[in-house]
Amino acid sequence: MLLPDHLAYAETHEWIKLEDDGSLTIGITDFGQDQLGPLVYVQTPAVGARLQRGSDAGVVESNKTASDVHAPVDGEVIAINDSLSETPEAVNAAPYEQWIFKLRPDVAFDGAAFLDASGYARLIG
Repeated sequence: MLLPDHLAYAETHEWIKLEDDGSLTIGITDFGQDQLGPLVYVQTPAVGARLQRGSDAGVVESNKTASDVHAPVDGEVIAINDSLSETPEAVNAAPYEQWIFKLRPDVAFDGAAFLDASGYARLIG
């Protein structure tokens, strides 16, 4: 199972990358996509949407089940990965390259509020 060290991880199986401009890139973890199986649909939030920490920001769906994607912090959606509407299975092939949305947080991102790679590895066992 891939767990890049430069990312933060939410207990709800999202990964969070802090960008140089302070924005956040969010996707689902390798473990998360593996548990779902081959994805057939990805719903993204709308650009400009205001999200609250923990709120539903989208859905990833496989033939087996669907799972919500959660906002890691309060903020505004500034971009979505449009290509996932055509090729949702790309997340399965490269979960840390296929981001779902980008967020401009209301306050500076505090990575200490999330799991690092080793903490996430313990969570998923």
